[in-house]
Amino acid sequence: MTSKLHTPQTVILVGNPNVGKSVIFGLLTGKYVTVSNYPGTSVEVVEGIIAAPAGGGTLKIIDSPGVNSLIPKSEDEEVTRRILLSTAEGGILQIADAKNLKRALLINSQLSDMGFPITLVLNMYDEAEERGIRIDTERLEQMLGMAVIPAVATERRGLRQIRRSLGQFRHREETVRFHPVIEAGVAQLDGLLPEGHLSKRFLALALLAGDRKLLGMLQAIQADLPVARIEEIIAATAEAYPKPLGYGILKKRQVWVDRIFQACVRAAKPVRSSRREQLGNWAMHPWYGIPILLMLLYIMYLFVGRFGAGVCVDYLESVVFGEWITPLISRVLAVALPFRLVQDALVGEYGILSVGLTYSVAIVLPVVSFFFIFFGLLEDSGYLPRLTVMSNKIFKKIGLNGRAVLPMVLGLGCDTMATLTTRILDTKKERIIATLLLALGVPCSAQLGVIMGLLGGISLSALIVVAVTVLLQLLIVGYLAAKVLPGRSSDFLIEIPPLRIPQFSNILVKTYHRVKWFLKEAVPLFMLGTFILFVLSRLHLLSGIERAIAPILQGVLGLPDRTAEAFILGFLRRDYGSAGLFRLAEKGELDLVQLTVSTTVMVLFVPCLANYFVMIKEHGKKKALYMVSFILVYAVVVGGVLNMILREMPLFSGVFR
Repeated sequence: MTSKLHTPQTVILVGNPNVGKSVIFGLLTGKYVTVSNYPGTSVEVVEGIIAAPAGGGTLKIIDSPGVNSLIPKSEDEEVTRRILLSTAEGGILQIADAKNLKRALLINSQLSDMGFPITLVLNMYDEAEERGIRIDTERLEQMLGMAVIPAVATERRGLRQIRRSLGQFRHREETVRFHPVIEAGVAQLDGLLPEGHLSKRFLALALLAGDRKLLGMLQAIQADLPVARIEEIIAATAEAYPKPLGYGILKKRQVWVDRIFQACVRAAKPVRSSRREQLGNWAMHPWYGIPILLMLLYIMYLFVGRFGAGVCVDYLESVVFGEWITPLISRVLAVALPFRLVQDALVGEYGILSVGLTYSVAIVLPVVSFFFIFFGLLEDSGYLPRLTVMSNKIFKKIGLNGRAVLPMVLGLGCDTMATLTTRILDTKKERIIATLLLALGVPCSAQLGVIMGLLGGISLSALIVVAVTVLLQLLIVGYLAAKVLPGRSSDFLIEIPPLRIPQFSNILVKTYHRVKWFLKEAVPLFMLGTFILFVLSRLHLLSGIERAIAPILQGVLGLPDRTAEAFILGFLRRDYGSAGLFRLAEKGELDLVQLTVSTTVMVLFVPCLANYFVMIKEHGKKKALYMVSFILVYAVVVGGVLNMILREMPLFSGVFR
């Protein structure tokens, strides 16, 4: 296969879903990225700028959504195809799962027909070797006419070769040949299609395969496009070919894929570790998997709760802020800004610095950081897909399948981002149920860290009561939603990677970016929330709000008026609301029953403002309002019932004295 070298201005990462594109993108670009919705869609596209490998310039890197075909059948595939159509002087860094080379080769043939220069990266190469798959990469390079790089992105293997390849993409000069009838149709369409950076051959094949949206896009590019003549050629070609044109084109591509695969891939005896394999099987087992999960949760409690929220928070809050930072700021402000109102706004009872900065940096940040480290270990070890399999039966009871555990677990990082990932669920019913459960009872990392660390440090029994109560509500609401909402649930299929030992350097990089995101997104909201409290207090509105909701707080939940502050801020940022509850407990204004009830209600409370906006974006204003209204009423009802149980039932009253 002949080819020529090409140096692009833009590099587009293309590949099937879940092949490690985002990992490689992150390793290439680091922190210099922007995330935005593709115009006219809800699909996010990530871009970054890096230095060109040869020096003397920069390269734009685009991480496109995962695709299974470049003749779109989903919004993600439509966005990727539009990126390719609009990117001139681009090179393709195709990321493939080495275990599933055939799927990658099918896309590779379409990319080659487009006319793009390509480098093929065989990611997860170690997993292929463990399964006994041997790929002759030199032979594959010869047959494809492009560089082929074995890689293990999570271990940074192959990263140096990938960086070098960014300035040396190879442009293939030969393509798959089709049935003479189809080739004749391609030849006739060639003279009618507009000139551009994409090969007319690919455009013609896509039109013959039935890509009707493409014709509209081409008409937008060339107003005088002879649409009627193009449709006439397509119809004549379809009539002359004995089977559907799309089927014939796909079948010929598959024949080409099989020929390449048989020449370059052979099976050998698997070399995976039997102990690691057995442990991976236990982690998915419906019975053995439960103690493994409980053990991991207990380790997380010790790591995040005891060490992160205990040792680290105590030192930062009492020493760093209590003895050094806050007193220093107060002394400086007393001289620099001798105005009582300004000083109260910055370092008073609701001071932006004395309260907002202390809460966010001294209380929440260390807990969140340790949680991110632990969550990264679970991600890179391969445990999360096994949790998906183990939880499938439970999720089927609530109208979902095991795949839904992924947005649920991601919700432990950020409910807002997790709501966006509910798109991986196949049906509208599943996406609505998952969004409702995320907003109802899945605490984000910051809130979860505060609850685990601070409540666990006060009473493990209280922490267990909160966890059990919230889990029961998720099951009850999910079960009822599955019965009430119309629609069906989808089938469950997932590929299980082997267990691996995480690379701590990768964990640190991911934790760094997540903590950076927290500081950027959360700290300003903490300070905004504190300032809102200050304004409400100064205008004497806070007491009015407290009086308005006092019948609910006191009569139903058995809570003091001042908890209104925490719930008001909980709508801005739920972890801030939780931290406010614990500050009241530290001052002796909440007993253990009140802390348990208020924490439970805070977890089940309305989603934070950012998550609410995403709910509107994903499901519309009406559905988002219905969900939030239901959650608000339901949280109060559950809190009232829990308050009654803890105070009236002897089984609990003794524990919570």
